[in-house]
Amino acid sequence: MNQILVTKKLYITPELKRKKKIYKFDFFLSVFLVCILISLCIYASYDRNKSEEASKQILDGFSTEQQKDTTIAKNNVLIAVLDDSQTVETDNSNLSSKKTTVSKTKTEKTADGFTYKTIATINIPKINVQYPILDGETDSEQETESLLKISPTKFWGADPNEVGNFCIVGHNYRNTKFFSKVPTLENGDVIEITDASGKTLRYSVYNKYEVVPEDLSCTSQLTNGKKEITLITCTNDSKKRVIVKASVV
Repeated sequence: MNQILVTKKLYITPELKRKKKIYKFDFFLSVFLVCILISLCIYASYDRNKSEEASKQILDGFSTEQQKDTTIAKNNVLIAVLDDSQTVETDNSNLSSKKTTVSKTKTEKTADGFTYKTIATINIPKINVQYPILDGETDSEQETESLLKISPTKFWGADPNEVGNFCIVGHNYRNTKFFSKVPTLENGDVIEITDASGKTLRYSVYNKYEVVPEDLSCTSQLTNGKKEITLITCTNDSKKRVIVKASVV
């Protein structure tokens, strides 16, 4: 009996002990990495929800500013109230006693210190999308990425509801937020753009396709004098870009 025990004990070699330690280390390392990944996913979800809330607050503030009547016509003089302490008077002999709405666009800053303005809102009823559209000062890659964490952003082109191609970029989070559902749009779907003056124009989708990230031909301003918009987002695998083109109706 003792001989058998000794024989079995001899099979537990230093090499086996070393492998056993390695297996244990690998196991605990795997558990640790899984915990890290889960934590990152939770944080990413929290961060996106926080961005969604920030975007909605900007949207509410933008809508409120549009509803304010900041212009008063009095005695043939147009008085535009810019803020609580400043007014601008403009002579206008042909001005009757009517009111004209003047929009005021506030300048804000991101957490990274980039300055931006809210220049319009986008509403896509089919996919329940309604967000403010932001515009930065420098159009740098770092600035654009910072703004995209908050809301869809102007990428290039004409101003909202003006002649030309108003290009808007937004993140595809592969859920229901931001431009995640934009790739599901089809020809004939309606996109509404409300600019800073409160004017809303309806655009109808007429084309959708994919391009490689380096292809910027979709930003061309050759619209034959028409008002158009281009929505840009990533494919679900992030390897290409989805382009949705729409023209005013």
